[in-house]
Amino acid sequence: MIIIIHENNEWISPFEQALQKLKTDYQIWYVPDMSLDLSALPPDAVYWNRMSASSHTRGHRYTPELVAGVLAWLERHGRTVVNGPRALDLEISKMRQYQELEKFGIKTPRTFCAIDNEHLLAGAEQIGFPLITKHNRAGKGLGVMKFDNADALKKYLFGDYFDASPDGITLLQQYIHAPSRSIFRMEFVDGKFLYCVEVDTSKGFELCPADACEIESNCPTEEFNKFTIRDKFSIPNISDYEEFLRHNDIGIAGIEIIFDANGDYWTYDVNTNTNYNSQAEAIANKSAPDVIAHYLDSLTRR
Repeated sequence: MIIIIHENNEWISPFEQALQKLKTDYQIWYVPDMSLDLSALPPDAVYWNRMSASSHTRGHRYTPELVAGVLAWLERHGRTVVNGPRALDLEISKMRQYQELEKFGIKTPRTFCAIDNEHLLAGAEQIGFPLITKHNRAGKGLGVMKFDNADALKKYLFGDYFDASPDGITLLQQYIHAPSRSIFRMEFVDGKFLYCVEVDTSKGFELCPADACEIESNCPTEEFNKFTIRDKFSIPNISDYEEFLRHNDIGIAGIEIIFDANGDYWTYDVNTNTNYNSQAEAIANKSAPDVIAHYLDSLTRR
């Protein structure tokens, strides 16, 4: 039995279809409808945690806290969990993501973190301009805005349109200019590199690859497909990313990097409930949901 723990029904269909093709028994635990009796025994199953840092945008502000308790319950009873407590901890905090990445020699952009907006304004001088703002707990590129000078940043931080992170922590981050106007998202399954998708950022930073997200963002996909799988993608230290994932008990993830004008690359996001773009996968004749279904099914047989 496979049990998927999640909080967004629009993201689940591709994985259900993949499991159904294998004729594998599975259940869906939709977190907003969940409750938990801590004295009960969890079903004997393989669990896949797909908790998202962007849950607050769907009215599910406190679902990560509930999932943290569920994962502790599963861990207590020795259940097999893909993307367990360590994965959730990094999913909901970019501050903690960056610390872990740097431990493995993976370079991240210079970042300043604060709750108080006065501190942020002062911290901007340490980062330098241009810079971007970012939520500590977010997803889909929410809260990402570029500022070229202190006046523009001040107007945003103290104006009517300031967008706070749900945990109250705002990040200021070194702006990395990418001549290609693209970011690259490396997908990993079973902690191993699967493929890389290039994402065109020319129309903004809301980069969730799920089909439902493209509809929500009004992206004209019939004229412009911003996701392209790159067959020959390679960087020298992919093994460092795989080691980072193993150390943090992350079996399935998307890790986003950006190349600057010198060809150096910087890592700025780890997504532990990764989604996949069906159009890009169809063109490349690849299916991450199918690979994931086989991976989860293999765990049930061990």
